[in-house]
Amino acid sequence: MPRTAAEPRRAKATAFKSNVPGITVYQRGETWSYTVYLDADPLTLVRSRLNKGGFPSGPDALEAAVLIKAAAEKDGRIRPPRGDLTAEQYLREWLEEIKPSIKATTYANYLTLIDAYVAPNIGHHQLKALTVETHNALYIKLAKEGRCKPDNNIVMYHYWSLRREQRGGLGPTYRELAAGCGTTEHAAKGALTRFRRGRVPKPQPPGLALKTLRNINSMLSLAWVDAIGHGYMTSDPTEYARYPRMPRTEREAQKEQTRPWTEEELGRFLVEALKDRFGPLWLMAASCGTRRCEIAGVNRLRLDLDKKLADLHDTRVVVNGVAEDSDGKTDAGWRTVSLDDFTVENLVVFLAKLGKEREAFGPTYPTHGYLFVWPDGSRVHPDTITATFNRIVDRAGVPQIRLHDIRHTYITLARNRGVNRKLLSNRVGHANETVTDTIYTHAIAGADRPVAEEMGKVIRKAVEQAS
Repeated sequence: MPRTAAEPRRAKATAFKSNVPGITVYQRGETWSYTVYLDADPLTLVRSRLNKGGFPSGPDALEAAVLIKAAAEKDGRIRPPRGDLTAEQYLREWLEEIKPSIKATTYANYLTLIDAYVAPNIGHHQLKALTVETHNALYIKLAKEGRCKPDNNIVMYHYWSLRREQRGGLGPTYRELAAGCGTTEHAAKGALTRFRRGRVPKPQPPGLALKTLRNINSMLSLAWVDAIGHGYMTSDPTEYARYPRMPRTEREAQKEQTRPWTEEELGRFLVEALKDRFGPLWLMAASCGTRRCEIAGVNRLRLDLDKKLADLHDTRVVVNGVAEDSDGKTDAGWRTVSLDDFTVENLVVFLAKLGKEREAFGPTYPTHGYLFVWPDGSRVHPDTITATFNRIVDRAGVPQIRLHDIRHTYITLARNRGVNRKLLSNRVGHANETVTDTIYTHAIAGADRPVAEEMGKVIRKAVEQAS
């Protein structure tokens, strides 16, 4: 139908060459508009757009569109051209892509590795340009000077040691320590407790431990294999990467960090630990070789003390300082372990105590069923378990080790007594026996005494016969 004289003429859109990929700027009537094209949805393949008009000129519309496009690229709605993708860009996309399929602790660990070690060093490399040499150079640098977190323990200890005679020998307050060292008051409180008990921190080496380098390489290997699947890379350079040789002093320092207790030292610890409210917790750690997350997640509904069995299914982990429930470290972690008579006896007493506390607290007592709780039924934080462990170690007067080293102690003592490694591996929740033998079994001084005496008899007899 022909337009009448009374009808207004429609404004014809006039294009403006933006020279920016993914942006179109055009004029409608007296004003200018832009369209920013977002990436297509990977499932529906529908490509959405961002539009806005009302700008007085083409350059004004283009300037606003560039800012919108940059924001869309930052939050992942627009991805850079695949050929120009950098290692950091891909790793951050990859981490968000796999987030629904990994544990929260794994996600947090991967994010830390990317932020602290990978992105600052090779994040600017184009993905397709990464080589074996790139990774070897990365690991050499990280082994020499990779530690980027400040050693606040040493800083606080130096500050405290210079002022330890203040306030009649009490030293500075935790607020003074926090203000003087730039730390949190919570960290300063813990540090004062350690220093007053004689826990002298050891300076951290400037380089990363071999275990951390392996963790970085494992993460990158997973990422690069996925990149090959996406068609961004043709090979995985981590497959042939090598770690630098660790100096003897550093190897010895790492071994010292995981030194297990002897039977006598474990006994002295348990004598003191059984005085604690959570005595059965320490007993289960020592008699079952459980992890901290497993101890914190033990549920009394999964205990069968008549059959002397405990199901270890639930775990409690810490993610960015917050305690969260999880479902076990690995599939092998889901297991049922046998309990010895001594542990069962202590658990029976503890459960009776919990029953009285639950009755005294009334109907608002939590019904979650977890075993190691405070008198009001609230669950113990995993970090509190570690802090309590350190205090008990100090009172017992035994060598200072990590809480996880009780697990090392259990496995080492069991292997030195000839326990079948397959049964032991299943009991402690390892995926295979190799992990049990190579990482968790340590030599104890004097454990080879029977071998020495037996071979000594053979040598003595040989010498006597020859003479």
